[in-house]
Amino acid sequence: MSELSDFVKTRRKQLDLNQEELAEKAGVALTVIRKIEQGKENLSLAKVNQVLHMFGHMLGPINENDATRNS
Repeated sequence: MSELSDFVKTRRKQLDLNQEELAEKAGVALTVIRKIEQGKENLSLAKVNQVLHMFGHMLGPINENDATRNS
């Protein structure tokens, strides 16, 4: 989950948004942004995708071999 949390936090800062502003623009609760950036594991995939949509991304399945090759 740390890759996701780092990605969201970095992109949010690149857009010069605080957590509250990102939550509002993404249409999610502030707690969703905080949970993502804290690396929590019990997240709603739909809510995560709402946030990622702000950056032109979405969650999807990747091949395990590809994931370990890129680490």
